[in-house]
Amino acid sequence: MAEDLSIISNVSKAEQYQSLIPQIRGLVSGEQDLIANLANISAALKEQFRWLWVGFYLVKGDELVLGPFQGPVACTRIRKGKGVCGAAWDKAETIIVPDVEEFPGHIACSSASRSEIVLPMMSAANVVGVLDADAETLNAFDDVDARYLAEIIALVYG
Repeated sequence: MAEDLSIISNVSKAEQYQSLIPQIRGLVSGEQDLIANLANISAALKEQFRWLWVGFYLVKGDELVLGPFQGPVACTRIRKGKGVCGAAWDKAETIIVPDVEEFPGHIACSSASRSEIVLPMMSAANVVGVLDADAETLNAFDDVDARYLAEIIALVYG
């Protein structure tokens, strides 16, 4: 079933999330396939916020492996503790990077990326993956993004 999102602009970031979250809830409710849900979430976030890259990495053994995403070609595998994604996995916490050039060990999958946010996805007490978003501008992400992206993750890992 094809869905069209109602994209809104000229309102606060929080209001954009508040409009988008019920739409994402509608996309994922009743769908049991994780990959399908992650793919639709990636597309919805990319459409609404026009970030450079947004997607998921899933824990497979001792690596994060690229999952559904929207944007340029991405790194396929990331080791635990490496780069922003690996650090968020290792620490099991959200990491907001205002300027990726200042993050020690940043993995530059795209030279256009200037700022990044990564949130761990938890199942029970284990990190099972991360949600990663990159922007072409500095300081694109903040606590508003962290709050609402965590709410979006909870739709599939609640």
